[in-house]
Amino acid sequence: MEEASKEESKEMVMNSPSRLFKRKKWTKFDKNVAFYFLLLHLLCILAPFYFSWTCLFLSLGLANLTGMGISVSYHRNLAHRSFKLPKWLEYSLAYIAAHAIQGDPIDWVSTHRCHHRFVDSERDPHSPIYGFWFSQMTWFFDSYNLTRKVCPNYFNNFQKVERNAFMFYMKHGYADNVTDLEKQRFYRFIHKTYWLHPLALSLLLYAIGGLPFIIWGMCVRFVISLHFTSMINSVCHIWGNQPWNTGDLSKNNWIVAIFTFGEGWHNNHHAFEYSARHGHEWWQIDYGWYIIKFLQVIGFATNVKLPSEKQKWAALNKSKPTFLKPMID
Repeated sequence: MEEASKEESKEMVMNSPSRLFKRKKWTKFDKNVAFYFLLLHLLCILAPFYFSWTCLFLSLGLANLTGMGISVSYHRNLAHRSFKLPKWLEYSLAYIAAHAIQGDPIDWVSTHRCHHRFVDSERDPHSPIYGFWFSQMTWFFDSYNLTRKVCPNYFNNFQKVERNAFMFYMKHGYADNVTDLEKQRFYRFIHKTYWLHPLALSLLLYAIGGLPFIIWGMCVRFVISLHFTSMINSVCHIWGNQPWNTGDLSKNNWIVAIFTFGEGWHNNHHAFEYSARHGHEWWQIDYGWYIIKFLQVIGFATNVKLPSEKQKWAALNKSKPTFLKPMID
């Protein structure tokens, strides 16, 4: 049994992402997601024809606002519980993050916790061992294998889920690692009604500025935000420096950090997952941390977790195990 598992793992590592992408099972959800991803990318072709400075500032403003929500709310607050906020503020930031169109809080947090649990292995939802493009993009279209790997207990019921007309908000089964969020009515509501909220924003933008606001405020903004966020999964597990012996492929990449509110200090993050601060050095720009620190100063952010100097020295002196190399294809 163990030998078979090793052979299966070896086969998945050796196959190129494109080959895996072609031969895997396409589910209804995969097709839905692929269609909307392709549509949003294609609509960006129209952006130059509807350009205005107002549209550009709208796109950049929404990209930064929702990107801040992903970093501060989804990632540091909800996924890792790096600090606490009053519920009204926690829910507000999570609602802002939901409009990044990267998934509802329950789905996003579940996937990210699975990433840390099975980091850079075959069970990592966006493992770089399958290649750059898998961790950057094509893992979004892999619900069949995600269910099999991440939620194996739910896999037997997957065909039943496929017949569900509301597949838009069901990604890869019911996760078992987000009970803290599932207990809260707000997050259950967002999970069940997720796509209605970006749709409502689209209608609002159309009512205010017509098609140009849709192209720039939804399509261009989504594509920019998505690819920068995805670089944390791909680029930051392939290129950069690795000051901490984390036993995985995580890297610090200053370019990604600048455009992702400090998320590019990814090796720092994997060394101290609980830390609200990712840029540990004064020169490591971390806008997400600056926002959290501001919230702490004015009394909103409490129980802010940071690594001690003793913990940093212990992490530096850890032996570094050998690990699989990512496939760049």
